[in-house]
Amino acid sequence: MGNRPWLPAVTGPPRRLVQALRLAGPATRAQLVELTGLSRATVSGYVAELVERGLVTPADPSGHLPTGGRPASLVQLTRVAGVVVGIDIGRTHVRVAVADLAHEVIGEHVASVPVVDLGADAVLDTVAAQVRAELDRVGATTDDVVGIVAGLPTPVSGAAGALDGTVVKSNILPNWSGTVPAAELRERLGLPVMVDNDANLGALAESRWGAGVGSRSTVYLKLATGIGGALVLDGALLRGVSGTAGEIGHVSLDPDGDLCRCGNRGCLELKAGGGALLRAVRTAAPHLADLRALVDAAVDGDQACRRLVADAGTSVGVVLGGLVNTLNPDRIVIGGELGTAGDLLVDPMRRALAQSAIPSAVEGLDVVPGSLGGRAEVLGAVAAALSEPDRFAG
Repeated sequence: MGNRPWLPAVTGPPRRLVQALRLAGPATRAQLVELTGLSRATVSGYVAELVERGLVTPADPSGHLPTGGRPASLVQLTRVAGVVVGIDIGRTHVRVAVADLAHEVIGEHVASVPVVDLGADAVLDTVAAQVRAELDRVGATTDDVVGIVAGLPTPVSGAAGALDGTVVKSNILPNWSGTVPAAELRERLGLPVMVDNDANLGALAESRWGAGVGSRSTVYLKLATGIGGALVLDGALLRGVSGTAGEIGHVSLDPDGDLCRCGNRGCLELKAGGGALLRAVRTAAPHLADLRALVDAAVDGDQACRRLVADAGTSVGVVLGGLVNTLNPDRIVIGGELGTAGDLLVDPMRRALAQSAIPSAVEGLDVVPGSLGGRAEVLGAVAAALSEPDRFAG
């Protein structure tokens, strides 16, 4: 990685253009002037040189992130420039996406994997095999890869860009505590890898390509079996000293409440997490096997499920009040499986938030569902790989 044949030969202003296109995706020459600080004449001359070398081409008007038509005057990096790989390791799945440096996902596959029940070695063997298979499917090899980022449903220390982030003591993935999955994947693939928390990556994707576009200060919530969160300020993730910023699920609502898996009592996750909702619904609807089924039942009108979803929204809204008072964000994006309940969840959340935060902090605040669904985390991994060229330089 960082040793592609063309890379050492691209130096100075042309390299700045390549890096700008990698970060921004297809762009006009005027946008490249703004991004690089180079003159219009310099940009035009070097773009022509890069086109001649096969690294840059006029932009294809379809298929990129975000989708939609693009004017013919835009230019983009070609497949010759390389690809990036995004990986989402969930509790029950592994999703791999391969994207080119023009921000187009050219291959994606999701497989059911019992991650929680397996050890890290077995899961990472599967991940490495899936990465190789997806690269092969799109006609690429590891030599073409210029960045790999993987997401895990647990905090990762050193996630501010270190290539060897360590899984902190994990209650979701207890078998992974103390492991260094980035180093393990590097050994299997022969390529540097960055690893981050999945909520951080979901926040990055929604801010760049989804419901957070245009926001300067976004709070992202991943409401699923557990509750995770992340903060994006002026386009940058706020990870905190140990990589745990945004862990809103472990804010205590009741210091004398039940013991949480994190070791504290009365955490929000115990009232509003998917696991808690499933336990609560067992009496009324024992046939509901998972959170997806519970959310579907709520949307279809099941009163017990609707009440549980609404109560979850209220609890989350109460906790958000303190966060909104502290950070004064302009947008809250709700992702994760529970987030697909839409207004059944978001409306009571808004009401509780309005009651628990100061009015001036709520006035300019939008609370919206995420728009990227189950792909948010893997697309966030792609976004991180595109955004960190210097961290992958060999």
